[in-house]
Amino acid sequence: MKRNSWGLKVLGLEVLGLALMTCSAMCSAEEPRSQAPKMTPQQTALIEKASAQEKFVVKVVRQHAPLVQTYIQHMQADPKLERVPASDVYMLGRVSFDRTFSDTLYGKNSPKKGMFSGSSRFLDGLTKAFSMQYSPNGFMDMMFVDTSELDLQHYDFSYVKNEFLGDVRTMVFDIQPKAHLGMGRFIGRVWIEDEGGNIVRFTGTFTGGTRRSLYFHFDSWRGNVQEGVWLPTAVYVQDQDFRAQTYFWGYALKVPASGSSDNESITVENAADNSESSQDMSPLQAERHWSDQTEQNVLDRLTQAGLLANPSDFDQVLETVTNNVIIGNKLNLASPVHCRVMLTSSLESIAIGNTIVLSKGLIDVLPYEEDLAAVLSFQLAHIALGHEIDTRYAFNDRMLFPDESTLQRLAMNHTQAQNEEAAKKAVELLRNSVYQDKLANVGLFLEEVTAAEQRMPALLTPRVGDSLLTPSGGPWLADLMKGAPTLQVDNLQQIAALPLGSHLKIDPWNDKVVQIHAHAEAVVSPRDKMPFQVTPLYFRLAKYRSGTSTPAETTTAKAAPASK
Repeated sequence: MKRNSWGLKVLGLEVLGLALMTCSAMCSAEEPRSQAPKMTPQQTALIEKASAQEKFVVKVVRQHAPLVQTYIQHMQADPKLERVPASDVYMLGRVSFDRTFSDTLYGKNSPKKGMFSGSSRFLDGLTKAFSMQYSPNGFMDMMFVDTSELDLQHYDFSYVKNEFLGDVRTMVFDIQPKAHLGMGRFIGRVWIEDEGGNIVRFTGTFTGGTRRSLYFHFDSWRGNVQEGVWLPTAVYVQDQDFRAQTYFWGYALKVPASGSSDNESITVENAADNSESSQDMSPLQAERHWSDQTEQNVLDRLTQAGLLANPSDFDQVLETVTNNVIIGNKLNLASPVHCRVMLTSSLESIAIGNTIVLSKGLIDVLPYEEDLAAVLSFQLAHIALGHEIDTRYAFNDRMLFPDESTLQRLAMNHTQAQNEEAAKKAVELLRNSVYQDKLANVGLFLEEVTAAEQRMPALLTPRVGDSLLTPSGGPWLADLMKGAPTLQVDNLQQIAALPLGSHLKIDPWNDKVVQIHAHAEAVVSPRDKMPFQVTPLYFRLAKYRSGTSTPAETTTAKAAPASK
C-alpha cells in the first residue's frame, strides 16, 4: 500500500502529515540492509496467516464508521519538568470507508449568548493554523500496517522473540520493505498473536525516499473486540516537538447489513393492558414528563452519534458521589439524579435534564474524590436551581440530522448568568457535604487548571457542555481556591492533577467505559506529575470472551499515585 503526502503546520511547528494518524510519505534513502535469518516453517506459516488477517481487518473496518479522536500537545523544554506542553490541538471526527479512506470532522459548536466562546476561537484558529492537503489514505495510515501487500514477497521479516502482551502470547518480528517498492511502506516491529495470526501491535514509521527523519513514529494497538476480530483501538505518536494520543471507538454504531431487519416485530410476553385503569396526568406531571422526554431524546442522540458512553457500572460510582452531596444537603429533588460519561477528552460537564454528564478527559485528570464531587456539584446546582434544557428537543424530528452536526445542533451549555448562579450554589453544597474538610484539594486542582489555560486551550474548550473556566479565564468555582495551598511544582506530595488516561478506558465496540486498575508508581521527581499531559500507552491485551464486554487493560506511562 502506497501513501501520498500532504503538509501540515501546527501552531508554528512544521509537521508533515496529519498530526494524529497521518504519516507524510516523503522519500527516504535506501539503507544498507543485512541478510535476514532464514524463517522456520512455523514462523513462515504465522506470517502468511497474518497477511490474510490484515486484509480481513481492512474488510471489517470498511464495514463500520468508527469515531476517531486525536489530542496533540506541542512540547517545549522546561528547566524543572524537562518538557511541558506549550500548545495543543484537538480533533474529533467520524471515519468513512464507503468509497475511500476519509475523515469527516464534527462541526463546531455555537455557544449560547454570553457563554464561553472558546469553541469558536479554537476552531477558527485551527483553520488558520492548518494548511491541509488531504491524501485519500493519509488520515487512516496508522490503523494498518499494509492494506494489501503485507507478505513475504514485499517485506523482509526477521524473528525477534516471543512475548506476552497481557494474556496474549505473540511472536515479535522486525520488518522492512524490500528494495525499490516505492513510497509509503511500513518499517518497524509487529507483534502477531500466535493462534489466529492477528497483528495486535505495531511500532515504527513509513519509508520511501530521502527524508525519513521527518516521518512520525507511532505505536499502534488493536483490541480483540469480538470473537476472532482485532480492530484498531489507539495510537500513540511522538516526535521531537509533540506527542499525540488517538483513540477509535463506535465500531458497532454501523453494523454490517444482514438478512434480517433490526425493526422486525417483536412479541412481548405477558404484557398487560393497563390503559383504562391508569390515572390521567396533571399539568405539572405532564410538564415533567415532557422534560423527561426531552432529556431522553438528547441522551439517545448523543449516544447514537458516538459521543456519549453507553450506561456502565462506572455511572454508579458517579451517582454515589452525587448522592453524598444530595444527602448532606437534604436536597428535595423532583426526580433522582443520574450520571453518564461523555467519551471525549476535552474537560467539560453538563446537566441534561436530571442527568449529569462528565467527559472522560475530565474524570481522568481528577486526583481525588472531592475533586469529582466538586465538578458533579456544579451541574447538580444547575439541576437544583431548575436550569432546564430546551424542551423543543422533545420532538423527535428535531434529532434528524447527520452525526457530524451533533455539536452544532445540540448546544447544551448554560448561559453565563446560569453558571454564575450555579457556581455559588455548588460551593454551598460542597461546604455542607462530607467533602467539606477536603476542599483545599479542589482549590489546588483549580489552580492547576488556571495555570494550564494559556498552554492547553484546546483541552479546556468544551464541545458540548460547560467549561471549567469563565469567559475571563478564572474557574467558576474560584471561591474554593481561597483556602487552598499555593501550587508548588517541587512538592512531590502535592498532586494537583493527573495525566490524561488515568482512570477510564473505552471498549471500542460497545462504547462503555471501565475503570483502570493500574499499580500506582511512586513520584520521585517533579516531572513525574505530568498534569493534563499526553503519555505513552500500554495495553494489557486479553482475548475476547463471549458474554463479556471488558476491553484490554490500559495504563499510562508513569501513572501518578493519587486516585479516587
